[in-house]
Amino acid sequence: MKKILIIYNQNPYDGTDVTWNGLRLAETLHRNGQSVRIFLMNDAVDMARDECNPPVTYDQDLSAMLKGLIKSGVPVKVCGTCMARCGVYKNRPYFEGAEKSTMQALSEWVIDSDQVLTF
Repeated sequence: MKKILIIYNQNPYDGTDVTWNGLRLAETLHRNGQSVRIFLMNDAVDMARDECNPPVTYDQDLSAMLKGLIKSGVPVKVCGTCMARCGVYKNRPYFEGAEKSTMQALSEWVIDSDQVLTF
């Protein structure tokens, strides 16, 4: 089993399917028995906030997908500094299971991972 770290940076609903595809990959890797960890930074921190809802023109709820990953045992950490600086919902709380974190924790996860992917 490989340790795979996936780092998300983009606004969840930026007009592309980049984040959705990254979450689909995380789900598939986890389902296939890999150790997946997720770190959210920059505008991706909004994905861990209940206020983040899909636009009416988008057919996927990315926050619900992230909650499903958390429920299935995938650890999710969110950059605490980015929470105050980034996203549409600055300074709003995270939902349960998304752990407020630090650059130090991200550094430790990177060092401890077999593969690091960014979206």
